Amino acid sequence: MSETVMFSIEAQVARLTLNNPEKHNALGRRELDAIHAALEAVTESATVRALVLTGTGDKTFCAGASLEQLNTGEIRGDDYQDMTDALAALAIPTVCAINGNVFGGGVELALSCDFRIGIEGTRLRVPAASLGLCYPVRGIQRFVQRLGSGVARRILVASETMDADEMLRIGFLDHLVMPAQLEQTVQSYAEQLAGLAPLAVRAMKQIIAGAAAGKLDLDEAEALAARCAASDDLAEGFAAQRAKRPPEFRGR
Repeated sequence: MSETVMFSIEAQVARLTLNNPEKHNALGRRELDAIHAALEAVTESATVRALVLTGTGDKTFCAGASLEQLNTGEIRGDDYQDMTDALAALAIPTVCAINGNVFGGGVELALSCDFRIGIEGTRLRVPAASLGLCYPVRGIQRFVQRLGSGVARRILVASETMDADEMLRIGFLDHLVMPAQLEQTVQSYAEQLAGLAPLAVRAMKQIIAGAAAGKLDLDEAEALAARCAASDDLAEGFAAQRAKRPPEFRGR
């Protein structure tokens, strides 16, 4: 990893932390490469069942792609989109812990996670329209799929600034907590996700993604559901329920 991107695995939860608060955790070539390496490590792991994405500092979660490197050509807009696509495509559930304001491509980065937990006092804005830019097409698709066309218009076309309460109301945030509660809330949520049946979680995440994109393969979806129905995990879930004990899912 890079010193501006930290990655760790503890038990069944992986953590990816943007660590460049002086530059509002903006992502350049080094950071994008480090994130890709972390996502590959998560994909190859046989034990990781949830990923937490967050940033350091108390001002900004992420300001998106480095404008300096976009201007010099060191990175392209597609490089950033490739990274968010890879994050969104992870089979395991992902939780974004939004530690500060979220701007530009940082909003899309958060939307690439399955769940978002934010803190009171933060703001959201995508300033593309105020700069004369059209936000990348793949990114616009993600805004529409995750938030709906109406909210996407407010964020992208109208370039509205939204406070934390509005971020929660429109569905950008799933949960809103005080800053001092963020770390524990996110860790507990990630551990809860990691304790669920992996086959069922992955199957439903894949089916939901296909349905949201309008590309659901019904035969494939039924096959995923059938695999869960025939799994040892389902038998373990029922056995644990009968015995009134926590289940021990093995993902098979």
